Amino acid sequence: MITTEKLYARVGWRLLPFLFMCYVVAYLDRVNIGFAKLQMQADLQLSDTVYGLGAGIFFLGYFLFEVPANLLMLKVGARRWIARIMASWGLLSAAMLFMSSPASFYVMRFLLGVAEAGFFPGVILYLTYWYPAQKRARIVAIFMSGVAVAGILGGPLSGWIMSRFAGHAGLAGWQWLFLLEGLPAVVLGVLTLALLDDGIDDATWLDDDEKALLKAELARDGEPRAQWGLRHVFGSSRVWILALVYFLMVMGLYGVGFWLPQLIRNTGVQDVLDIGLLTAIPYSIAAVTMIVSARHSDRTGERRWHLVLAAFIGSAGLLASTHFVNDPALALAALSVATAGILSTFPVFWSIPTAMLGGSAAAAGIAMINSLGNLAGFASPYLVGAIKDATHSTANGMLLLAASQAVGGILVMLCVGRKGEML
Repeated sequence: MITTEKLYARVGWRLLPFLFMCYVVAYLDRVNIGFAKLQMQADLQLSDTVYGLGAGIFFLGYFLFEVPANLLMLKVGARRWIARIMASWGLLSAAMLFMSSPASFYVMRFLLGVAEAGFFPGVILYLTYWYPAQKRARIVAIFMSGVAVAGILGGPLSGWIMSRFAGHAGLAGWQWLFLLEGLPAVVLGVLTLALLDDGIDDATWLDDDEKALLKAELARDGEPRAQWGLRHVFGSSRVWILALVYFLMVMGLYGVGFWLPQLIRNTGVQDVLDIGLLTAIPYSIAAVTMIVSARHSDRTGERRWHLVLAAFIGSAGLLASTHFVNDPALALAALSVATAGILSTFPVFWSIPTAMLGGSAAAAGIAMINSLGNLAGFASPYLVGAIKDATHSTANGMLLLAASQAVGGILVMLCVGRKGEML
């Protein structure tokens, strides 16, 4: 008879590599605008403020459609809904090669956010169908390490595409970037229909005993998980507090994601391929730290201090980066510390709401926290861009991001218990 650990290993190999690959492509299509900026800004005559607004406007579309998208997933099923999301955002990402003005830049980024709305919270909700609460930080860390891997692969890949294909077929390097990095999402969307199941009951690769064992593990979470209606979710102070914490953490994530290529260029590195290779270093370190931290959090059951310390480390790294703008090696080291700390907050964070919420409350609550938190993806690049235009330096923008990480850590100290319970 198969043991629980062997069964979860089998489930993991079935689900996680594919979901991980999908998230790599999702995050790459979301932030490759940071590399496109290095060439596109002059072609479209964009100021840093306009670029920051366009990069961030993605999250307005994302915000408006996130909760409805997750609720629709409950009705349509995870397999078909995730497939639809991926195919539509891939086509829109590729279509960004047709941008020709600031207005078209805004429109395409907004539509891309609408198309991708529901993917991340949908996958987080989907993982609760398979894994009990005590295993989720590690599982979410493996899934979310796609962010780090997108940074590791995406930087060199984006730099290579922009330098290698510039001028081919009359297209600029940044246009080839959007085309070649958008189409894989369409392919993965089609594969989703063949490779994912809606839940345990639909998994033909499991026998009845294996399905019963997985359901028994989920049942051990007990019934304290809230099964509220939408009115209770939107009226819950705990959900709003978690959304605020997530907003502050996301400020740092997208501040670094959208501006890291520019920050490296500011140290004196000019070649786009070299910039791409250097951006891989912070994300390589973060890929390791986020999984190690999440595994330790799952093993000990401790959530608060894992989250707080990661936030403070991210803040310290951002602060340090402002002091080494003329030293590429030290600036990159500081940004590596910042990226590792920031990314390590997310897997531990998501273990908290998924343990607290169940049923339709989980679908709405996870989507609400993610959508409100991701408004920081709008605010962060816009504010950093506006500050740069006003002060001719990115240092003050990094100070803002450092403060957001520190305040998020303090809020967790005040509102979250050691085991992740809300105080």
